[in-house]
Amino acid sequence: MTWDWNAVGDFMPHFWDGLLVTLQALALGSVISFALGLVWALLMRTPTRWVRWPVGVVTEFVRNTPLLVQLFFLFYVLPEWNVTFSALTTGVVAIGLHYSTYTMQVYRAGIEGVPAGQWEAATALSLPVRRTWTAVILPQAVRRVVPALGNYVIAMLKDTPLLMTVTVLEMLGEARLYSQQHFQFTEPLTVIGVAFVLISYPASLLLRALERRLVH
Repeated sequence: MTWDWNAVGDFMPHFWDGLLVTLQALALGSVISFALGLVWALLMRTPTRWVRWPVGVVTEFVRNTPLLVQLFFLFYVLPEWNVTFSALTTGVVAIGLHYSTYTMQVYRAGIEGVPAGQWEAATALSLPVRRTWTAVILPQAVRRVVPALGNYVIAMLKDTPLLMTVTVLEMLGEARLYSQQHFQFTEPLTVIGVAFVLISYPASLLLRALERRLVH
């Protein structure tokens, strides 16, 4: 087996197309997971049981079923109910929904980590509930959980190849298509593996630095 640099050069335009799709899916999925996770966390703190119970059931179900199953359900089952999205939109929604159940736990830990004195001070000042959350509690909670949220972004990046199963041509999808068309697997798959390392490892170093800065 020999390394074919011509194959690498021929594959690179496909790689850049796949990288763009991967980053789009990652960015949009992260936004959904962060926003929806915060909504889940706040709903789980409501005193009304009929709100907490269904939210708990839904999030436990999503967290304890494989992302691939959820992806297939959204892509293949929803169209039978006349609910149709593009393949990329389906993938973004699936990733965002799945990881929102994990970011919910991160937010909840951050909220519970806010010192009781902060809650008492807000009560003593007669701050409205909305202002207590937006001006006192959430700013402190979010600051604590930013590194943990960043870890889930890296995890989402590693799960983006699953989108290939619903015809989304992200990085691995492009590599697989190229390999099947040209019968060359080593070069494109190696490029994809190196690309994931070059994205994930610097991101993990950045998160460690951010964690030290925020904690200390």
